[in-house]
Amino acid sequence: MKMEEASGRPKKVHIDLGQNFAVHLMQHLVVPTFVLDAECNVLIWNKACERLTGIKAEEVIGTRDHWRAFYESPRPCLADLLAQGRMDEAKSLYTQHDNIAEVSFGVHAENWCVMPCRDTRLYLAIDAGPIYDESGRLLAVIETLRDVTEHRNAQTALEKLASRDGLTGVANRRSFDERLANEWMRDRRGRKALSLLMIDVDHFKRYNDTYGHQAGDTCLQKIAQVLEQVVHRPGDLVARYGGEEFAVILSSTDTVGAQGIAQRVLDHVAALEIPHGASELGRVSLSIGVSTTHPAPELTEASLIASADSALYEAKHAGRNRVVAAQGDQAAK
Repeated sequence: MKMEEASGRPKKVHIDLGQNFAVHLMQHLVVPTFVLDAECNVLIWNKACERLTGIKAEEVIGTRDHWRAFYESPRPCLADLLAQGRMDEAKSLYTQHDNIAEVSFGVHAENWCVMPCRDTRLYLAIDAGPIYDESGRLLAVIETLRDVTEHRNAQTALEKLASRDGLTGVANRRSFDERLANEWMRDRRGRKALSLLMIDVDHFKRYNDTYGHQAGDTCLQKIAQVLEQVVHRPGDLVARYGGEEFAVILSSTDTVGAQGIAQRVLDHVAALEIPHGASELGRVSLSIGVSTTHPAPELTEASLIASADSALYEAKHAGRNRVVAAQGDQAAK
């Protein structure tokens, strides 16, 4: 290497590092990285990628088997989608992803990966970027990976704390309000029935006065467990509405279906035979109000809650330990 001088100071010297040096550098990056050619064959699988996936470079170089590092059955990685112009599939394959219309300089996505060779499950942050020649022809796609499992788990835990009732573990009032608004709009678009159960523990103040607040907490936990056993469809929600009152959202469910579920809840709680010496039955019982409607522009979620509350009031004044459906529900007509 020759260095020229001008005015006693050295000039800048251009050093051509060469392709081999670039490949060597990439192989020793601390960030897990692999490179695919335009046909999705693996060109580079660096040391960090070996450590992350448990798969050696010689097992995948020159093949299209890189999916084996992340999934149990064949499916495209983010770099494959980018190389093959299939970014429209990202929505169904990744938990989060960038706007698929803006991928010229690369794309970011996140996903749970089962990592078969590591026998573990990781949440990976994934970045994929294309490399073009001077004519704009795709030469390769680089994919880099970051293990953000701990961050994701912490985020999920915080979200759960924000959405769950601390005592019973079911959804809290905030989650109930959000879900009811969402289900209201969804069933309104689909012109389907939406039902609500309002549930109150009979003579709960007497129960606390007789057995103590710790026993009262245990009682509420047992009732919450029954509710989640009976109500388990993905679109439904069990929530603690406040104090000893619970609410259950039953999406796409008519009055007859809602009454059937309410009666099952009543029967399951009776089967627990939780002693309650200060009640007429000698055991813990529930009063349940049921309301059903077809969400419409002239109606609101508040009207559904008021209707279920009214039915609950009737159940309590009719002797408790029963299910009462609101009269005049649209879905019952």
